[in-house]
Amino acid sequence: MHIPASAVILFQGDSITDCGRNREDPQPNFSPSLGAGYAKIAAGMLLVQHADKNLAIHNRGVGGDRVTRMADRWRADCLDLKPDVLSILIGVNDTWHGTGKGLPIEVPLDVYEATYRKLLDDARQANPKVRFVLCPPFVLRCGAVDDRWFPEITDRMAIVKQIARDYDAVLVDFQAAFDEAVKTTAPDYWAADGVHPTLAGHTLMAQTWVEAVR
Repeated sequence: MHIPASAVILFQGDSITDCGRNREDPQPNFSPSLGAGYAKIAAGMLLVQHADKNLAIHNRGVGGDRVTRMADRWRADCLDLKPDVLSILIGVNDTWHGTGKGLPIEVPLDVYEATYRKLLDDARQANPKVRFVLCPPFVLRCGAVDDRWFPEITDRMAIVKQIARDYDAVLVDFQAAFDEAVKTTAPDYWAADGVHPTLAGHTLMAQTWVEAVR
């Protein structure tokens, strides 16, 4: 993907993206406002690789979000920023807070897909030149993740992969990266609860993200 000079790059998602970011001072390229996870690590790598481009990198992830909650804040946390590159990682809570806890499905798959596509359409309307970086949700089989999650979570992964094809987006397959990693290392090394990455997990995600975009 070509990243133009003075590009606005936005990371969107749930707690995996949020990762304790400072919401009181959300200026771009500011370490506290980028959180402590993959978004910050990837942002730092981009700023090193493109030091001559005057990039403005934002993190607007919000812990606990489902795609529907993200839609409720889309105007302020995306459209008003008019990103040139929009990265989205959303969907694990859509399963976790329903089926993953043995409860009725909270965000049906058709609602998940329709809402996701509308978010992209609205972003493209705000900036017709926006490029999308879409990250299907992922899980590791440990901690909170058990058989109740499946096949729903893999269905959400498949939806995002299809959306990425339809919107000519860069696809960042975190699940594939973790599946490879757990061949030699226990899953909880990468995400103790099966959802929230450790430092090693976030670093693997950042490397995977940057390599996909590059």
